[in-house]
Amino acid sequence: MSSKQTDGGLPVQTFHPEDSGYQSELAGYQLGFAQRPAMVFAAESAADVQRAVSYAAERGLPVGVHATGHGLARATAGGVLITTRRMDSLTVDAGRRTVRLGAGVSWGQVVAAAVPHGLAPLNGSAPSVGAVGYTLGGGLGILAREFGYAADHVRALEVVTADGALREVTAVSDPELFWGLLGGGANLGVVTALETTLVPVARLYGGQLGFDGELFGERVLEEYLRWTETVPDGLTSSLQAIQWPDAEWAPAPVRGRYVVSVRVAFTGSAEEGERLVAPLRAIGPVLTDDLREMAYAQSPSIHRDPEHAHPYYGNGAMLRGVTAAALSRALRLTGPEASTMCVVQLNHLGGALAKPAPNAVPHRTAEFLLRVLTPFAEDQLPGVRTLHQEVLGALAPWTLGRSLNFTFGDAEFGGTKGLYGEDNEKRLAALKSLYDPANLFRSNNYNVVPK
Repeated sequence: MSSKQTDGGLPVQTFHPEDSGYQSELAGYQLGFAQRPAMVFAAESAADVQRAVSYAAERGLPVGVHATGHGLARATAGGVLITTRRMDSLTVDAGRRTVRLGAGVSWGQVVAAAVPHGLAPLNGSAPSVGAVGYTLGGGLGILAREFGYAADHVRALEVVTADGALREVTAVSDPELFWGLLGGGANLGVVTALETTLVPVARLYGGQLGFDGELFGERVLEEYLRWTETVPDGLTSSLQAIQWPDAEWAPAPVRGRYVVSVRVAFTGSAEEGERLVAPLRAIGPVLTDDLREMAYAQSPSIHRDPEHAHPYYGNGAMLRGVTAAALSRALRLTGPEASTMCVVQLNHLGGALAKPAPNAVPHRTAEFLLRVLTPFAEDQLPGVRTLHQEVLGALAPWTLGRSLNFTFGDAEFGGTKGLYGEDNEKRLAALKSLYDPANLFRSNNYNVVPK
């Protein structure tokens, strides 16, 4: 049983490992890296978060935060974990084109609240991802080339810092802390709510073109790279390569095949979208083609991210000046001959993503992000990581760093290397010394150590 009157009469629901609700409170999307805290605070309000942080600080315990569990950095044991899923307040101000959302809100909830007003958030491809954690990591969304990172559009954050204080932080009230919270992940406090802008997008042209990768994979990659040099900033796209298993749950057209797909989201007209994708259709016959005009509420169908929880390890490289030959090698390493299934995605960057903003999101001159994600079973992780390191090693000459949003389970192996940028990490470390000198917020993130 959990209690609201344990450990000194704390007026907040808590769970310990022996409690019946402990495991369900820890449930999340990532199953590959277990969290086993000594105490879980099931926060329902910012005041509950303050009590949890003060409890941990008084006892010198590390603190972690858990909303949906997509982006875990490592397995953890001991300390305090604050779950925020109950903090699900959500208010849209259509006149101001803003939304204020609690720490437990998912992007799917924000999309549902915004679309009746003809508005859209700068969400990612998976509706189940927590909006706050995603934004603190930068937030590379489906309309990113037109509007930039989600972090670039935040107006205010409500955060509990290590001293237990609840602060409303803006670029005017506290520009340095505002800078560090956006791009610095969960290193400087527990963000309990944020206000961000919405964009006037009610529909888009988008979907996927899927090609037989064994027949056309190299050509699709080469044509895609050429194509990205010609498209407007209003078109955001990615290339995906995956060896689908011969399993009943795999979609029939791609089951058992190596498929290279191009995914598109374009806010212009359907007619212009058709004109823009014509060079891709000319590559050859397709296995799948669902490019169409759609309401923004249908946008998750573009990427079709899996909805079920599963174990996975992921890493990536922010690239500049990369050659087609290097990317081809990355695809070969992760293709049908790979020792394990890999999901590879090459995101086209640039456009508004390259513009400066008053936050800590790094690597803005990158032209592409190559992401590698691998589901794994017990005892497979060492081999999976070896394969990923081989892929990243092949891309090292063109790598600026990594993306915090798309680095899964690598804290024990790679630490923070490349995630924040060298200069940014020094600046974040100075902020840690000011706001969290005891490094309280270190449990389940990519930890920046105080200077």
